[in-house]
Amino acid sequence: MTMIHPETQPFSTAEFETQAQTSEPKYGERHIAQGELITFPNPRIGRRYDIHITLPEFTCKCPFSGYPDFATIYLSYVPNQRVVELKAIKLYINSYRDRYISHEESVNQILDDFVAACDPLEVKIKGDFLPRGNVHTVIEVTHQKDA
Repeated sequence: MTMIHPETQPFSTAEFETQAQTSEPKYGERHIAQGELITFPNPRIGRRYDIHITLPEFTCKCPFSGYPDFATIYLSYVPNQRVVELKAIKLYINSYRDRYISHEESVNQILDDFVAACDPLEVKIKGDFLPRGNVHTVIEVTHQKDA
């Protein structure tokens, strides 16, 4: 006898359409909507080290056309007192998927929010956007804490 998990059972067309029309957000959508950059204490305060995070599934919408934009976000930082929690940054990045925002503004906003949450010694954020209309855009922004 084969057991099927209730969440993986096939839907009938009517069941699928009913669930698709339900206005209640899915659990992932709720987590993304509630997402914020959560931090925790740096385990090695006083030691200078680099943290590199790659987020290859960044999406947002062009504010002019509404077309989707896709990018890989590269985040490199030297922590100060706080370190960003990885699941939190994943959810934060996913919150951009339905936002109408330019390449330039999205990368700058990520930097501003990251600095506000972590107050790193140094941070560099690079948005490498997939080509659209034969144009490839890379946006890089940096921040360095005043001494």
